[in-house]
Amino acid sequence: MGVTVKASLGKTKYYTEVVAGENTIITDEPIDKGGQNKGFNPFEILATSLASCTAATLRMYIERKEWDIEKIDVEVDLENFPLTKRAIFERKISFEGANLDEEQLKRLHTIADACPVHKILTNEIEILTKFS
Repeated sequence: MGVTVKASLGKTKYYTEVVAGENTIITDEPIDKGGQNKGFNPFEILATSLASCTAATLRMYIERKEWDIEKIDVEVDLENFPLTKRAIFERKISFEGANLDEEQLKRLHTIADACPVHKILTNEIEILTKFS
């Protein structure tokens, strides 16, 4: 599945409008980095991608299995270590209104790791840059 997004940043420091299809989000930097904190920062967007994709993937599987799970909570903490070129995503998943056994939890763990964003982040990544 191909995705195209366009980020546009004018003269207002770091206030960026990002458009994908018919949807728009705002990104910004925190005040201590010179921004106005009017939107998610880029690292928050990256963590959001993993959290939301994980939740949606789990919900699809849970619905297919017809398990009664009221709510899925996915929290992602992202630590970036630029000097060592390492990033750590810590993903915490909980289920409200569910009585899951050990086998179900094991299967849900496998499904969480199968979310498309998880796969992208754990595969080889190549970034090609062109100026126009």
